[in-house]
Amino acid sequence: MVNYDFQEKDWKVLKTNIANWQEKYMADLIKEYIDFLQSTNLASEKFWYLNRRIKEDQKKISVCCEMNRSDMVYIITSLLKEGAISQDDLSSFSIELIEYLKCFYGELFK
Repeated sequence: MVNYDFQEKDWKVLKTNIANWQEKYMADLIKEYIDFLQSTNLASEKFWYLNRRIKEDQKKISVCCEMNRSDMVYIITSLLKEGAISQDDLSSFSIELIEYLKCFYGELFK
């Protein structure tokens, strides 16, 4: 794989913001869980759905990730795909990184 040297600024932006983005994402997940738990479904349905859902959600980058500089693009694209961040959140990153993301992950920008 080609090594793209993005600016140090981009790495710092990601490190600075990732915790807040993850907190917001998890808060949104909890709201979804609460809405489901308040439904009229059977208690067993609620329990097993929530059990499965939490297991799936905890594997997402938007919930937990190891911070490696070499994975920066993967982390950012995962955050976008999972809905933890929007295109507006990319504004702090360098133009070069944003253009790279648009070039190779254009489907995220439609």
